[in-house]
Amino acid sequence: MSIPFTQWPNDIAQHYIDSGYWINKPLTHIIQKQLSNNANKIALICNNRTFTYQDIDVLSNQLAAQLLMRNIDNDAIALVHLPNSAEFYIVFFTLLKCGIAPINALFNHSSYELLSFSQQVKPSLVILSSQHPLLANDDTQFINKIKSNCKQPQNILIVGDTPHKNTLAPIYWANENSAFIFGKHNQCKKVQEETTADKVAFFQLSGGSTGTPKLIPRTHNDYYYSVKQSAEICQLSNNTIYLCALPAPHNFTLSSPGALGVFYAGGTVVTAADPSPTICFPLIYQHNVTFTALVPPALHLWLNSIADRHNGHNQRQQLYTLKTIQVGGAKLSSAMAEKVNSELDCTLQQVFGMAEGLVNYTHYTDDIWHINNTQGKPMSPSDEIKIVDESGAPVAMGETGALWTRGPYTFRGYYNSPIANQRAFDKDGFYCTGDLVKQTPSGHLIVMGRNKDQINRGGEKIDAQEIEELLLHMPEIIDVALVAIPDDIMGECSCAFVVCDSLIKKKDIRRFLREHGVASFKIPDHITMVDTLPKTAVGKIDKRCLRNSLITESTC
Repeated sequence: MSIPFTQWPNDIAQHYIDSGYWINKPLTHIIQKQLSNNANKIALICNNRTFTYQDIDVLSNQLAAQLLMRNIDNDAIALVHLPNSAEFYIVFFTLLKCGIAPINALFNHSSYELLSFSQQVKPSLVILSSQHPLLANDDTQFINKIKSNCKQPQNILIVGDTPHKNTLAPIYWANENSAFIFGKHNQCKKVQEETTADKVAFFQLSGGSTGTPKLIPRTHNDYYYSVKQSAEICQLSNNTIYLCALPAPHNFTLSSPGALGVFYAGGTVVTAADPSPTICFPLIYQHNVTFTALVPPALHLWLNSIADRHNGHNQRQQLYTLKTIQVGGAKLSSAMAEKVNSELDCTLQQVFGMAEGLVNYTHYTDDIWHINNTQGKPMSPSDEIKIVDESGAPVAMGETGALWTRGPYTFRGYYNSPIANQRAFDKDGFYCTGDLVKQTPSGHLIVMGRNKDQINRGGEKIDAQEIEELLLHMPEIIDVALVAIPDDIMGECSCAFVVCDSLIKKKDIRRFLREHGVASFKIPDHITMVDTLPKTAVGKIDKRCLRNSLITESTC
């Protein structure tokens, strides 16, 4: 039985096939196609470990054989929680080979998010890292909690610490002591893939505007097209050396063009634990990195680092091979955009995309104004967009409106979320992105903000309702509103306006959220105590009024 998802109408799906967008091949073909002429090319570099395309294929076959011995059903769902590492990609291709659809949680997610995901889908397999504090501090308690949400609770796989030698980290079942035996030269029978390209390959996570992030089913066909088209627009080749410094599961770093785009082109992916200059600059220098992707706060750190009068010159020299820096995840200011070329001597490519589908790029042939001031234009000839006002009528060129879209790699419905889908899609299958944009005559989009109750904190999306509902469980809190406020570094940060019936300290509020396992990026940056919250004419909290009040009031 296949994983259910909202499919494209038959006539539209056939058009995408006839147009050559959908090629009816599974995502594993991205690696397979390299095995004939590029098998011994280094595909992955992780902590000075190297893995060729042949290695990825062999090791994923070996791990797949271990998983299939557990009688996990084809079309099962796996919850995966791994850091930026070679193991992340090998596990990803392993699950695709087995026909198991992964949900790749971010490594900065904690127990609250992971337990919420497991409650949604009842996974048949959970893959965790011993490097995460959840396991390093108290593995038994958390594992027992997540087991209670699993269809097959015995299937908890642990990926251990990275070894010093040139092989995979230890991988073992949580209830067993011995790790699997892997060998790059130990050939294993190729897994017979039962999945087809029109099925769900894996799930991505929505930014979340109504509680726990919703699940986005991505099929092999639509995602492969997104990868292929991105790699071509970004002009990747087998000489591309890509630094993956942002979280590997993000759509940006997975397919825009991301690691999968680099693999498609036959290049090399270098993993970094985080995007800090202290980690990334030496890796760029050591491995001759040519291409990377950042969010605006990370770019700000890079620019500040090379501006340092003591070490800036030496650090700039470490970047001499770097040709292209993509920036996405949040809107980039034009002032910072101008510095990419002048300060870093790199080409800037702005990227505006979403896990639900639509991806926009500035092109290398664009003039400097469009590169610095827009977030690109849709990458596919069959991307359809409409920009509308509050009544649903199209706005005039250059006017701001809500962005709706549909196309060959934009999904048609969240997983098992009929109510959310009624709000997110119109009768013609256009998806409401939640973004406010305006369009230039050239077709480029300029992002103006959001029309959903969501905070974009340096590329990480925070659902205001989720945090508000949690805080209302504190006995002292009567009412609360979480709002986005402008921030020079993060783009947006969060401020909680709190109404209390007794004295409570800000540190107690933050501690409450941490104790509930909330990811650190969701903890309010600022907390303001107020007597009441302003209301609109229909009785809703007036968040616009709250934001305006922060212009003149301190929130620290």
